[in-house]
Amino acid sequence: MKRIILILLIGIISGQERTPSHFWQSLTDAEKVSFVNGAYSATSAMKMHHQRQVKEQYLGNDNWVRPYYIDRFYEIVDEHISTNVEGHIDIIAKAMDAFYSNSDNANISVMEAIRIVSMVQDEKDKKANLYLIKAQKKY
Repeated sequence: MKRIILILLIGIISGQERTPSHFWQSLTDAEKVSFVNGAYSATSAMKMHHQRQVKEQYLGNDNWVRPYYIDRFYEIVDEHISTNVEGHIDIIAKAMDAFYSNSDNANISVMEAIRIVSMVQDEKDKKANLYLIKAQKKY
């Protein structure tokens, strides 16, 4: 019986998940910059591919008007990429370090954190604060 309890305790203690904050803090500075660069590149590539697919699908239809949900999708995608950093991805990586230094943000996913930090860099503070509060309540 004691063995079963001991095994259960070891399993519970060792089975705890790492938070996104721990993941981020475990990366080196170069890895952090590479991660943010990869996230920015993937987001940009996804948007370009989607725009191309929409254009090809409705190329011959003169009556087609792009619906609002596509514009909204592009707005959401653009929130993940800061335009004010102009290639200085290390600014976002350092802002992410500051973001995860607050224990309230420890469980917020890395992509959600990139979105919030990017909005702050683009001076969309009210919107970023709203997303931050929502993320803190969610996680």
